[in-house]
Amino acid sequence: MPIITLTTDFGEKDHFAGAVKGAIYSELSDVKIVDISHSISPFNIIEAAYTIQNAYSSFPKGTIHIIGIDSELSPENKHIAVKLDDHYFICANNGIMSMICQDIAPEKIVEINIHDKIQTSFPVLDVFVKVACHIARGGTLEVIGKVINNIKPIKYLVPFVNDEKTQIIGTVIHIDNYGNVITNIKRKVFENIQKTRNYEIAARNYKFKKVHDRYNEIINYDIPEDKRNDEGKALVVFNASHYLEIAVYKSNCSTVGSASTLMGLMAMDTVTVTFEKV
Repeated sequence: MPIITLTTDFGEKDHFAGAVKGAIYSELSDVKIVDISHSISPFNIIEAAYTIQNAYSSFPKGTIHIIGIDSELSPENKHIAVKLDDHYFICANNGIMSMICQDIAPEKIVEINIHDKIQTSFPVLDVFVKVACHIARGGTLEVIGKVINNIKPIKYLVPFVNDEKTQIIGTVIHIDNYGNVITNIKRKVFENIQKTRNYEIAARNYKFKKVHDRYNEIINYDIPEDKRNDEGKALVVFNASHYLEIAVYKSNCSTVGSASTLMGLMAMDTVTVTFEKV
């Protein structure tokens, strides 16, 4: 029996996530359900896309991923099921899948068309669960939808690069639990444009001239531990997902602060990389 994952903006206070799990178990009592996150910021499609992109590949092939973000059905927000990289994704066609599809082409996309058989005001519970359980039983996508060729793109997915290749203008797409600020600038894009040139990274009034590979690279281990003062230092790293991230070493929003709180950075803010001219 495949695994079914849940990624939503439901939070933990209300009954929504529990009801979805109960509906799945009512159809498939021996299925495994894994919560990726129920703490996506409400209706934050980019944050959801970043989260699912970086989580799904850790699961076995054949895993089914329900993504419950901005899922209310409308003429401009249809429901889709996507087979990609031998995984299945069930979500609204609102751009969530475009971040993954940027790197891997979907094997099949269908627009779900079973709504006339289901009375619902809670599509994740009623529609997405039905589709997920159908797939888990070995059902094909064509039974629950019509094949389509394209998905809706997402704005701010790709950073701007000027014609002279001297500047990348990126956007903050996610702020993690530590208050670290993740941009849409990928390591591959950065290095392809850099070509060994010096650079400056600017976020509001803060400027950085080096990108680290690890958070603890800012520590000078030649100094005795009791004389170091490293907590709260700002730095830039390429994170485990290879995105440019502005961080604070051992950040804590309630004590030393974080990149988000200390620098006043929020989702959709601009981060600029300027390279020296040749």
